[in-house]
Amino acid sequence: MEEGVIRLGIFAGVFLVFAFLEIVIPRRSESQERPRRWLTNLLLSLINTLMLRFALPFAAVSTAYWAQVGGFGLACWLAIDPVSAGVIAFFTLDFAIWAMHVASHKVPFLWHLHKVHHTDLRFDVTTALRFHPLEIAVSMLWKVIVVALLGAPVLSVVIFEVVLNAAAMFNHANIKLSDKADRVLRRMIVTPDMHRIHHSTRPIETDSNYGFNFPWWDRLFSTYVNDPKGGQENITFGLSEFQGKEPRQLIWSLLLPFKALAHVRGWLSSHVNKDGTPKER
Repeated sequence: MEEGVIRLGIFAGVFLVFAFLEIVIPRRSESQERPRRWLTNLLLSLINTLMLRFALPFAAVSTAYWAQVGGFGLACWLAIDPVSAGVIAFFTLDFAIWAMHVASHKVPFLWHLHKVHHTDLRFDVTTALRFHPLEIAVSMLWKVIVVALLGAPVLSVVIFEVVLNAAAMFNHANIKLSDKADRVLRRMIVTPDMHRIHHSTRPIETDSNYGFNFPWWDRLFSTYVNDPKGGQENITFGLSEFQGKEPRQLIWSLLLPFKALAHVRGWLSSHVNKDGTPKER
């Protein structure tokens, strides 16, 4: 409970800081359509928080505690000291989240969940909170598996979760950094100008800059894009097929993955027989 209260306090503080900076030093001066967008994005965040706290019988932190008590995971089996194990766990978890993000764009089922995040027609600190509950559940399961296999120390997992949330709000924030500051920071962390490209409607740009904490994975695996084609001021956000007002609606956002899956199921039923053979046309 104390861990949850501390994390909630840090989350609220970081959110308020970046929300304030978006007013003081905005990267783009366009209307953010805040009331409806923010309500939907914040309600999605609330639903996800309640689900993780009360509905799911597991979490990354509790899994780390279980592994520590039960002597499970590489850190225990290889007798790695806690500090080294914590550092290894932090960087491994960051790579695992990067890999999961890439998979969310490549695997159809995962994409149907993840595209709720990408349908936001604006890009600001609340976009970092806009995820479908099922995606959050799948992501947590993935983290639980990685944490268990690593035998990650509890403190390292808590630190990683806090840093990940703060980094996501930072690199989704509509704030302007100087060109020099952005160049320097990009060597170590993902900046807003870097991640903003990932939310472009242009497929080649959406398929880039997957990192949340560190930019190294994108550079290493050739998914890094330095600048958007038309410049930062001319990026069109969202997905081309969803440029109306629907993404601002909570119920629409919650139902979007199911609509896509129903469409796929309907297409299959009209093209494929029950035995798996294609229908004659």
